[in-house]
Amino acid sequence: MPGYLFRLLGVAGLLLFGAPLTLAATPDPWPGLVQDIFNNRPMNDGSDVIAIEMPSRAEDAAVVPVTLRTKLSPGDGRKVLNITLVIDQNPAPMAAKFQLGPDAQVSEISTRVRVNNYTDVHAVAELSDGKLYMTKTYVKASGGCSAPAAKNADEAKSRLGQMRYRQFGKAGEGPANGAREAQIMIGHPNNSGLQMDQVTQLYVPAFFINELRLWQDDSLVLTMEGGISISEDPNIRFTYVSNGAKHFRAEAKDTEGHVFQREWKIDDSGI
Repeated sequence: MPGYLFRLLGVAGLLLFGAPLTLAATPDPWPGLVQDIFNNRPMNDGSDVIAIEMPSRAEDAAVVPVTLRTKLSPGDGRKVLNITLVIDQNPAPMAAKFQLGPDAQVSEISTRVRVNNYTDVHAVAELSDGKLYMTKTYVKASGGCSAPAAKNADEAKSRLGQMRYRQFGKAGEGPANGAREAQIMIGHPNNSGLQMDQVTQLYVPAFFINELRLWQDDSLVLTMEGGISISEDPNIRFTYVSNGAKHFRAEAKDTEGHVFQREWKIDDSGI
């Protein structure tokens, strides 16, 4: 008798004879992730420190938008040093770690991620007081890490490392040292290692951007340590405070050792 029929009859028998039927609950991975990623450091309530925004049900599990927003009041003397994004049920849960430049006053970061199962998603901010602050949301999605690439291998290779910079609003609008919103886009397949080649039926090796650094002139704005959960063609949108710099610079590295660099004039709209 096939195994699935045997199990089905077993369940039917339990129901017929009134035996209790219990379904094993999926264990919560978060305590283990706190140990593995954060070395078991205490987690404080971050509802007044950091916000995370994601759709409750993803339209496309391979490209799920996520926004991280700092919430410290202007009078708060603490600073956010870094933010870690954790997708609990993903094969590699730590999606990204963002380090914020000491003088850039980054207040918002948006990107796109893969979500492999229904899961909690945590944002953990480390502050200058040495403590960790956590908030979370829940996302319904499945199969994002194994979804086939949107571009074929030849197209992806031809665009490898191409970077575009976009600034929202003209540089002449508002004070030279005011808040600005910008976006960096990088052409890269960001293969997760769980995707299958539709022709060969073999798994495509993991190949992704694992480091990104952004500067205004020589002042650090933002760095990202990325993993397989960042979607194809990484796209980082962020809000920062200008220091009057004339140039914006980006450097990205991937898991095969490629280094991609580009510089733009701040006044450029970003091509």
